[in-house]
Amino acid sequence: MRTNMRSTPCSRVLAAAALGLLLQVASGCAGQAASVEAAASAPPRTDPLVLTPVPVVQDGRLEVATPAGRGVVPIHVTRDWSVPQPDVTRAVVVIHGWPRRDLTSAERAAVEAGPAAQHTVIITPQFLIAADIEAHHLPGDILRWGRDGWKTGYDAHGPAPISSFSVVDTIFARLADRRLFPSLEQVVLAGHSAGGQYVQRYAAVGRGQAPLLAQGIAIRYVVANPSSYLYFGEARPVATSAASCPRLNRWEYGLDGGLPPYVQQPVSVSAIEAHYLAQDIVYLLGTADIDPNHKELDRSCAAEAQGPTRFARGLDYVAWLRTQSGGHLGQRVLEVPGVGHSSTRMYASPCGRAALFGRVPDAAPDGANPAADGQCAMADPPG
Repeated sequence: MRTNMRSTPCSRVLAAAALGLLLQVASGCAGQAASVEAAASAPPRTDPLVLTPVPVVQDGRLEVATPAGRGVVPIHVTRDWSVPQPDVTRAVVVIHGWPRRDLTSAERAAVEAGPAAQHTVIITPQFLIAADIEAHHLPGDILRWGRDGWKTGYDAHGPAPISSFSVVDTIFARLADRRLFPSLEQVVLAGHSAGGQYVQRYAAVGRGQAPLLAQGIAIRYVVANPSSYLYFGEARPVATSAASCPRLNRWEYGLDGGLPPYVQQPVSVSAIEAHYLAQDIVYLLGTADIDPNHKELDRSCAAEAQGPTRFARGLDYVAWLRTQSGGHLGQRVLEVPGVGHSSTRMYASPCGRAALFGRVPDAAPDGANPAADGQCAMADPPG
């Protein structure tokens, strides 16, 4: 594995602040998956950001090797993970949103968290598209995905057909190396918007957790304000039929077809659902993310069947999961009052900081949200 990392403290966060509103344009985007089949049925996008290159490419490099080949992704790591880091007890892996430029939200939240984040390494890979490669004159070994394919596990367009999910597999394997992280206790995989879509699907079908679990390292998934969710059946909050909406239960909304090659075949929906329900997942939802016409909200029929807004879709999805689990869902919803579609504000909120760096309230059996009473707690300060 080839890496090129620089340790970056708060100075990187402050420097990134010069990007200002650019980093907050929109933390993600929903849309259709980048398969040929999906592209044929997806509505055309007029979003001016579609082919806009990212302004910044991450400073590090991570080599990803699979049976399909090898490639490199830009990445930033706040510690030098090529040498042992004995004081690190938590790793937070952050998946950016659709514009691929909200790269410092978790680091800013770490500054707000103070001592609770002191023993944390933050890892932020960056998924690029062809426009980024061309604009920054990047070498041919840099992996590049289709416009939307990276957020739902599809293969890169080059230099090798490597799933975007394989990037997290590689990161997890690195973190499981006890020679490098002898004290690691927990890994948090977090994503906002399109990154939230990535994390939610990875929690269901990801294959990279085994090395961590074998070392006794816990895994938490933080799914923040995604545009849609993966369902394990055809029932939806808004009554819709597959006849009127052919993609209703196809990937990335369901498991009936169109899955990326990464997903092992044959697919057992019941096994994937059972695996998903057993995961430690926090749904971090902004109560002000309620614009049904948001320019980056997935408004396909398959997504609209999940509800009118991101906030509604999140609450409805967890309510459905609670039914599926017989009312014994151990996963949690944390509502962030007054915050809309902003990864920076979501992660820096008390509940966001708790989800990334600390403790979160236990799930309430009656479906109530204990976080609404301000019960999000940070980890105990070290020492």
